[in-house]
Amino acid sequence: MPTSTKSKVKIQSLSDRVVIRSMEETEEMRGGLYIPDTAKEKPQQGEVVAVGPGRMEKGVRVPMELKKGQTVLYGKYSGTEVTIDDEELLIVKESDVLGIVG
Repeated sequence: MPTSTKSKVKIQSLSDRVVIRSMEETEEMRGGLYIPDTAKEKPQQGEVVAVGPGRMEKGVRVPMELKKGQTVLYGKYSGTEVTIDDEELLIVKESDVLGIVG
């Protein structure tokens, strides 16, 4: 039976929230020294997994600028971390996203 590394759980954001899957840091050695996982900084770049419909402003819905599948940069201490099916995800407001990569 084949297994997938990505979560099969469907998640839908509400309002102006964005769900991001953090990109794994591939480098384990720096200058010949091993850096344990607990000392590594969390990545500030990830893939958009889900996007809400947008925020309401003066009775009108303002659509989101982000789209599912985009790679984005986000603030270091932004959002709320959640774990779904052993996968760590980050839920942030659209305004906490600093930019789109690529």
